[in-house]
Amino acid sequence: MKTLLLAACLTTGSSLFADSLDSIPFKTLEGADTSLKAYAGKVVLVVNVASRCGNTPQYAGLEDLYKKFGGDGLVVAGFPCNDFGGQEPGTNAEIKEFCTAKYSVTFPMMDKVHVKGPEQCPLYAALTGPSAQFPGDVKWNFGKFLIGRDGSVIARFEPGVKPEDPKVVEAIAAALKKS
Repeated sequence: MKTLLLAACLTTGSSLFADSLDSIPFKTLEGADTSLKAYAGKVVLVVNVASRCGNTPQYAGLEDLYKKFGGDGLVVAGFPCNDFGGQEPGTNAEIKEFCTAKYSVTFPMMDKVHVKGPEQCPLYAALTGPSAQFPGDVKWNFGKFLIGRDGSVIARFEPGVKPEDPKVVEAIAAALKKS
């Protein structure tokens, strides 16, 4: 099924998903089926995360954003990824334990995915493909995509841009103001 979805995404381009980004399936860290549709009407910050990276302390900033803006409609969605330097080797259970014990993460965490390469998950293929709003491969752990209430990608922040950076905070605040 994953291969079929990936093939469909790659052969039709991400324009197919521009209107239906929310319908691309993935799994939660606990293994439940879900999609961005679960967050319809919310602003979503999609982030590829890793527990053994120089950027790993960004978990704290992501959690702060979630606590600060969650009541206004922000969801931070963490997608563990082992594509960069093998910096997320753990199982889903180990990832969950690490995130909760070390950073008190309460935002939704998803199943480990590939964000680049031949096994790239369909969501990231749509977010980074040639027809995407902000095309181009994710460069490292903690790349961020901001998705508006209407399901469109409205901003992309590179891994070195911390969650507390004014550019990120202002983009989230502006997206939350839009109905």
